[in-house]
Amino acid sequence: MAKNQKTKVSDQAIGLDIQLNKSEAFLERNWKIIVAILAAVIVVVAGIFIYRNYMSSQTEKANEAIAKSQAAFGMEQYEQALNGDGVNELGFLKIIDEYSGTTTANLAKAYAGLCYANLDQTAEAIKMLEDFEPQDDQIISPSAIAALGNCYVKNGDTKKGAETLEKAAKRADNDAVSPIFLLQAGQLYENLEQYDKAVAAYKQIKEKYFRSQLANDIDKYIERATK
Repeated sequence: MAKNQKTKVSDQAIGLDIQLNKSEAFLERNWKIIVAILAAVIVVVAGIFIYRNYMSSQTEKANEAIAKSQAAFGMEQYEQALNGDGVNELGFLKIIDEYSGTTTANLAKAYAGLCYANLDQTAEAIKMLEDFEPQDDQIISPSAIAALGNCYVKNGDTKKGAETLEKAAKRADNDAVSPIFLLQAGQLYENLEQYDKAVAAYKQIKEKYFRSQLANDIDKYIERATK
């Protein structure tokens, strides 16, 4: 992945095929898809995160190590990505431990959280994603926060999940991912029968992110939540 590469993530690449139904049922059917999309976003633009502070031999070694785990992650070999292969690949967990304090180790926490989520180890995913320190970017950090929100929902805390997804949307503040996170948050608020919050989330898509594909059908969600 090239240094300082600026990657555009289109709405089409990360759009969700979301139907007008209860959020709980939606998340139950689409949990793996949601996590996979967030993982794909992080894979695509991870180079920005890795190379931003390319400042020391420690960081350079960490960058070399994480590339191998990224490859395993991309092939959906989540156990290996986490723990390494015992030969040449350290794995995200050892990278976090051995290169603590580097931006690469911090990125490894996001990857590790998504690995755990894909392995249905939700508690471990939450711990890792909570330890991740968001940076000043509009894709990776918001996507990691959104993944955390989905983990909260999977763990039974719908309210916290919705609030976290709203935080992710605010941090991203772009047409690519913010509408996705707001739509999820709105559905979760509907499930909680907090319809005013659901409408507020949907109206943000309509008014602030009107260029996104999701804005095209958002009136249906607004109408449903105001009945």
